[in-house]
Amino acid sequence: MMLKLKINLLLLLLLSIAIAKAQTNTYKFKRDITGVNSVWHSMKLPDQLYKNANAGFEDLRIFGINGKDTIEVPYLLKQRAYKVNTKESAFKRINQSSNPNGYYYTFQSDATNTINQINLSFKQGNFDWQVTLEGSNDNQTWFSILKDYRILSIKNDDTDYQFTKLSFPDSKYQYFRVALKSPVQPELLEAKISKTDTIKGTYQDVKYKTFDIKNDATIKETVIDVVLENPVPLSYLKLNAQSDFDFYRSIKIEYVTDSFKTDKGIQYNYANLYEGTISSLEKPEYHFENTITSRLKITVQNNDNKPLRLSGLELKGNVYEIIARFDNPKYTYALYYGNEKATSPSYEIEKFESKIPADLTSVTIGHEQHNPAYSIIAEKPLFENKAWLWVLMAVIIALLGWFSFKMLRN
Repeated sequence: MMLKLKINLLLLLLLSIAIAKAQTNTYKFKRDITGVNSVWHSMKLPDQLYKNANAGFEDLRIFGINGKDTIEVPYLLKQRAYKVNTKESAFKRINQSSNPNGYYYTFQSDATNTINQINLSFKQGNFDWQVTLEGSNDNQTWFSILKDYRILSIKNDDTDYQFTKLSFPDSKYQYFRVALKSPVQPELLEAKISKTDTIKGTYQDVKYKTFDIKNDATIKETVIDVVLENPVPLSYLKLNAQSDFDFYRSIKIEYVTDSFKTDKGIQYNYANLYEGTISSLEKPEYHFENTITSRLKITVQNNDNKPLRLSGLELKGNVYEIIARFDNPKYTYALYYGNEKATSPSYEIEKFESKIPADLTSVTIGHEQHNPAYSIIAEKPLFENKAWLWVLMAVIIALLGWFSFKMLRN
């Protein structure tokens, strides 16, 4: 009886050690976390981590180790992304008139709401007009909001482009009057008045390694290849584009998903980040979903026009931040990653995010190192060696014989 109890305790001890190692041995890499001195902390993911972590971060885990005990730390992964919130305001068109100076449209709000945007829609498909916008609280005394503002629409076999959005500082009037300078009667189909709030997000600048421009006269395109130092998150691009004349052209931004070798060298597969227009009327700034990549391809469709003068670009990405709950600061903590088969964890703290303290102290994520526990699964299976199999069989037979002998004696 005593022997059986000792064997059970030994097996339990071996099992607990195996379980502790099993929690971390499927992750190739680890980074030590230092500075844990309270329950809640935040930490910014280092740029070098993105190269070896899964693209969707399903493999990120934080483990705390204290001797033979291993605990998993619950966390939230946050990013401060660019957001645009638009709220339309109710209004009605109360007047439409004209004189030798232009055509006038007056709108009245149901309440004195703050607005900063008016979207106009016209029946005409091709026009180039100047706009003046004014505001009033009594429909008699008018104050200037926009002057000589240009709106444009071009529609043909090659182009379908419109810029009819009036953007201006926050304005709070009961009446708004739009004046159009046009040689023909504008046919206004719709006007949407709204308040747009922009949350800029938290960005970090991204430096590029190379910036290569190729103008292809055959397919009438300009292609820009941008190579980064390392895979990092990208969500913003500003292109420095100039021309001696007004321009409006199609632009496509793509990012590399993978690469493959051919007789002509390494080729790349791309996926779309953004498709739209680059125009002299709008800032050449583009926002898209935060995406981790190391290479971009920007294509500008020139048609029969002279290529634009492109002199560089500005790149930014949203910062990824971990908010974690460390239940016992006495443990030694590390961030583990590099498991292609991992699935996203599910922690209860995401249901109680409102209870997380607002002011969190930051902890430090150390340099990347190979996880020493990972070598356990990197080795060949134990039973590829037949000698081990025979030894194991001998041990099992000996144990069975021993227990049988003890039972017969009893």
